[in-house]
Amino acid sequence: MKWVPSSLTKRALMAGLLAGGGILAASSFAMPEGSPAGQHGCEVRHGQNSHAQREARRTEHLSKLKENLKLAPEQEAAWNTFTRATQSGMHPVGSDRQAMRSEFEKLNTPQRLDRMQAMSEARHARMLARNQAIKAFYAQLDTAQQKVFDAEAMPGPGRAHGHHRVQS
Repeated sequence: MKWVPSSLTKRALMAGLLAGGGILAASSFAMPEGSPAGQHGCEVRHGQNSHAQREARRTEHLSKLKENLKLAPEQEAAWNTFTRATQSGMHPVGSDRQAMRSEFEKLNTPQRLDRMQAMSEARHARMLARNQAIKAFYAQLDTAQQKVFDAEAMPGPGRAHGHHRVQS
């Protein structure tokens, strides 16, 4: 007598194959902790530089932006508020990430979910404050300065990280 799998057996087999494929796909992205140059997981995959290098690029970018905006003395206070509000701080760096990882390992799933939601809400609040500061600064600019700011300050479609600059 020939064995014919039931629909339940077929479903179980398909679920097993899909789960196994998902595990294999996920493992292809896994990276050992402390991989090349002391960087972790996504930092290595995305080729991110150190915090200090990012801050140096940010400082240089802001310096060039300020120069190209040709700010009037009465706009300096708004500029200072803008630069303070747009400082990095969206992601923990260095040992903070490692501490966060070990903290997460001690939590159960519902606690991790609550923690991730709280972190998401904090990031959202920082983003809202940053957006308000940018809009307040933008309102202080004249039309010509706004065009420079639009072209140079914020990445947009086709100009990731401000690579397409307006010539003054």
